Amino acid sequence: MLKATKQSWFVLALAFACVLVGGSGPSPAEADGKTIIRYATIAPGGSTFGKILKAWNRSLIKATEGRVEFRFYSGGSQGDERDFIRKMRAGQMDAAGVTTTGLGIVVPPVRVLSAPGAIENYEELDRVRAKMNPRFTKMFEDAGFVLLDWSDAGKGRLMSTVPILKPADLKSARPWVWKDDPIFSEFLKVVGANPVRLGVPEVYAALQTKMIDVAPSSAIAALALQWFTKLKYMSKDSFGVIVGASVVKKEKFDQLSPEDQQALRDTSKRAAKALVKVVRRDDEKAYRVLVERGIEVLDTGPYRSEWESAAKETRDRLAGRLFSKSLLAEVEASAKGSGL
Repeated sequence: MLKATKQSWFVLALAFACVLVGGSGPSPAEADGKTIIRYATIAPGGSTFGKILKAWNRSLIKATEGRVEFRFYSGGSQGDERDFIRKMRAGQMDAAGVTTTGLGIVVPPVRVLSAPGAIENYEELDRVRAKMNPRFTKMFEDAGFVLLDWSDAGKGRLMSTVPILKPADLKSARPWVWKDDPIFSEFLKVVGANPVRLGVPEVYAALQTKMIDVAPSSAIAALALQWFTKLKYMSKDSFGVIVGASVVKKEKFDQLSPEDQQALRDTSKRAAKALVKVVRRDDEKAYRVLVERGIEVLDTGPYRSEWESAAKETRDRLAGRLFSKSLLAEVEASAKGSGL
């Protein structure tokens, strides 16, 4: 497998965790006494992620006896993850589901979770998050946010309209790079390719007009966002797991009573657990659906050493810049189940 080789960085923003902020919405405290938490996500309301969000809201309303509830801004109608972070800081949004791209805008070192080759599968990701969650939680708290719980959005795969088998094939292609994703951008520099920088909401149109011909994605995300209708090829092996999380502005969280804060944490944990289980199952189903709908599967396995070499060089370049070398080493050790 290209083994997460390029992980979340191929991590499209599309993850269901991608969040976009809504416009000027309602004030934080509603007239009827309820506290409304405005939550932004790029995921369509009818998607797996959207459905679990609605179930989470029902649980939160019940647990707080109606004192707290969510108001969702879904479908990416309000921009990109950078927009929602800006609006959360401005008090126009309260919470969001985001990938490591958005998380990295708040806490840059968290991008280590997308370092190419550091985390190769679900099992390793689960070990890293279990061991390092307290550390990341503290980082977000120091930045003025509460990290509610982690989620993921399927296995990242390389999808395209032209065959991409080895890193060098990207040099003659037009690969999409999320505007705020420094990791995949660095990988493309390593292999000598030129990125096309766009926000997630722009990807579908860019595929349609042939502005781009490579769009990293998970199967479940490509299906939900309809990108697959413009694609022809998909890598057989995955490039890691798309990592995401739900975060809420600490200022908003602190407005809740201790009882309601605990209810929010408890219901968040249950929602995240359900999301991880369902998304991992449905991503496999989505992969089969894409094949049935005519997407040709490409075996990049014969060129695995080339992918891994490029991934290592990318990882070496990023260590000490986006995240510390010691943090990367800790993630790698946790992934393998060993200590430093």
